[in-house]
Amino acid sequence: MATEQLDLTKYIRDIPDWPKKGILFRDITPLLADPKAFPATVDALCAPFFGFGVQYVAAVEARGFIFGSAVAERLGAGFIPVRKKGKLPGATECATYELEYGVDTLEMHRDAIPRGAKVLMVDDLLATGGTMCAACELIRKVGAQVVGIVFVIELTDLHGRTKLAPHRIHTLISY
Repeated sequence: MATEQLDLTKYIRDIPDWPKKGILFRDITPLLADPKAFPATVDALCAPFFGFGVQYVAAVEARGFIFGSAVAERLGAGFIPVRKKGKLPGATECATYELEYGVDTLEMHRDAIPRGAKVLMVDDLLATGGTMCAACELIRKVGAQVVGIVFVIELTDLHGRTKLAPHRIHTLISY
């Protein structure tokens, strides 16, 4: 499906004052529910990375899993879940990152990705970049290579892209 023919912004719902007053939440639920918009979004996320030899797609829970698993299937790659601390059994690597109200930790199985593998990172939203920066750190810890990072939405005024340099970053919708 050609994404040029479909304006994906029409499928993003603005919800003011959620989760707290002064925040404008960008809701992807209508995009996920639409049988044309969701596959077009997956196609657009994959497009810049065909021919890059992507072997694995890693995504952060929870909304990142929705897009990440679909992107992995479309690219013929494996899918690697990056979870919040304490959600994975077995040996894990962890990376801690700052939130505006504290810190959080992400984990990934140590044996999920072979050393040297090419990994595409996927998430629904790029805000400050802290979460994805921590997820990329996990990939480096296991000796794999981040070949790019894709997001459905980027909130440009939060400058998250700067934290992720020098990675190749592709976003579909910017606010």
